Amino acid sequence: MGLSWTQDALAILSGGAVGFSLGMIGGGGSILAVPLLLYVVGIDDAHAAIGTSALAVSANAFANLVSHWRAGNVKWASAITFAVAGLVGAALGSTLGKLVDGQALLFFFALAMIAIGAAMLYPRHGGGNPNVQMTPLIAIRLVAIGLVVGTVSGFFGIGGGFLIVPGLMLASGIPILNAIGSSLFSVGTFGLTTAINYALSGLIDWMIALLFILGGVGGGMLGMQAAIRLAADRRMLTYVFAGVIFAVAIYMLIRTGVPHWLFLH
Repeated sequence: MGLSWTQDALAILSGGAVGFSLGMIGGGGSILAVPLLLYVVGIDDAHAAIGTSALAVSANAFANLVSHWRAGNVKWASAITFAVAGLVGAALGSTLGKLVDGQALLFFFALAMIAIGAAMLYPRHGGGNPNVQMTPLIAIRLVAIGLVVGTVSGFFGIGGGFLIVPGLMLASGIPILNAIGSSLFSVGTFGLTTAINYALSGLIDWMIALLFILGGVGGGMLGMQAAIRLAADRRMLTYVFAGVIFAVAIYMLIRTGVPHWLFLH
């Protein structure tokens, strides 16, 4: 579709906001992509917003993966096992998501935002074994958790980093830094799987996705610089950002309303 200059600018700025939050705070920032695409950029279809968001989140995750790979933070055996299992889940979840009514899907998305905001309020500890070796038991745990997390990620069209990081730590016992680096492979894989599924149904706005990705790259760079300068206040920033997520979730709940089928007659 043709974009106005205003919508072009809003797509870039919205992508920049998501990239900035990801660079400064870490996991959870991509959850704002869908509401920004809907209520700021102006995509009028919930499924198109989710498909477009999934593509943008995937591109940004793979871009950030490179720097973690170079720094030696990625545990590839765990990352690939988790991602392959989650890919199946993402394909299933995104297929189910396309079948759900758009307003109902946004209602559930808002509830997921509240869960993510709450998860951000709990501090994550960095303990773990950086030299852990793959065993059959670890592989089984990675597959089981990856399948569940991938399904949730695909259903809502989100990166799922807030679930992937603790999932990797629980399944394989790696430290949080390795989990964060390794999680980006799954975030990118799940997002790409979801995006392809939605693209097959014509539910991606390619131009908006490109502008959103470009904005996200620039915003991510600024966010990383801000994180370095504000390192001492990072926990407080996380609280503030969680508050923003709660506020946006409440706004979405008000806009979508409670689906009538939640009530028993």
